[in-house]
Amino acid sequence: MKIIRKIGVITTLLFAFLLQAQEVTSIIHKMKKDQRVDTLISLDKNNLLEYIPLTVIKGKYPGVTYTIVAGVHGYEYPPIIATQELMKEIDARQLRGNLIILPIANVASFYRRSAFVNPLDNKNLNTAFPGVASGTITDRIAHWITKEVIPNTDVFIDIHGGDANEDLLPFICYYDRQDDKTEKARQLCEASGMEYIVSYPYNILKSEAAKYAFKQAVQDEIVALSIEAGKLGVVQEENVKMIKTAVYRMLNHAGVYKTKNDERNIQKRYFANQSYIKVPVKGIFYSDIKAGEEMIKGQKIGFITDDFGNILQQILAPSDGVVLYKIGTPPVNVGETLMCIGHYN
Repeated sequence: MKIIRKIGVITTLLFAFLLQAQEVTSIIHKMKKDQRVDTLISLDKNNLLEYIPLTVIKGKYPGVTYTIVAGVHGYEYPPIIATQELMKEIDARQLRGNLIILPIANVASFYRRSAFVNPLDNKNLNTAFPGVASGTITDRIAHWITKEVIPNTDVFIDIHGGDANEDLLPFICYYDRQDDKTEKARQLCEASGMEYIVSYPYNILKSEAAKYAFKQAVQDEIVALSIEAGKLGVVQEENVKMIKTAVYRMLNHAGVYKTKNDERNIQKRYFANQSYIKVPVKGIFYSDIKAGEEMIKGQKIGFITDDFGNILQQILAPSDGVVLYKIGTPPVNVGETLMCIGHYN
């Protein structure tokens, strides 16, 4: 793997160099303080869509390394646009430590406007971790992040939103591994200022595939969390702002990047358990329920028809709770997650 392009963008001077794609550690170590480097990492020189954009910002002061990843799903636009704006705004002279930023982790999915999967191999990057060095492009992206980015990270922030067909309630989440890393992730979630905080059970062995990007970081004993904001394949300015605010608040809380935050006391709501409704039959889904609405067990929440409008199945809420995300467009296929319901602690 070779870097196919090198661009030095720094607050005080230009900086560029050529090295092996694997050597993220070398990029950080060779940089001087108060510098930024933008680089394209090539995973296949014969395919112009098989690369990863990488930005490293080295602060004026020593400190820990935060990684921000957006665009694991290329159709989730608010995280990508928020990260673009963060890169423009963050001043290395005010930064303590380093920032590693992957602004569009899944380039082919983004530029080909492909929901969920990379169109070059039809694989979902967010189920591919830890990846395979000799696999298809999705496998290699996951492998590169696992081997080159996560080991250089102290805190891993994976930013997502609702994909092209998903209606979603903005929330921030972490895996409850019940250790000191979990507690640090929980504290950062609290500091984010987001109203809804979701904790997922962590129940896999070290030998099992993590599948998800920030779960891979957790498995590798890195503090990790994920922001979810945005929906239905559209850039909503309020969600872009929410993501940026959450990132700035967490960096400020950690002493990495000082900002003036809104000090309003935001009431938090916590979800420690989730129920998932799977699509029982292929068809056309009708529902007036929106993400964020509260459900009562047994409540009718929609129905699925066949191609001619005949009702195939009524959909009932399996439990009380709040809709975290749901399919927000008519077509549904067997086995897809129709709706995720969060349960208050």
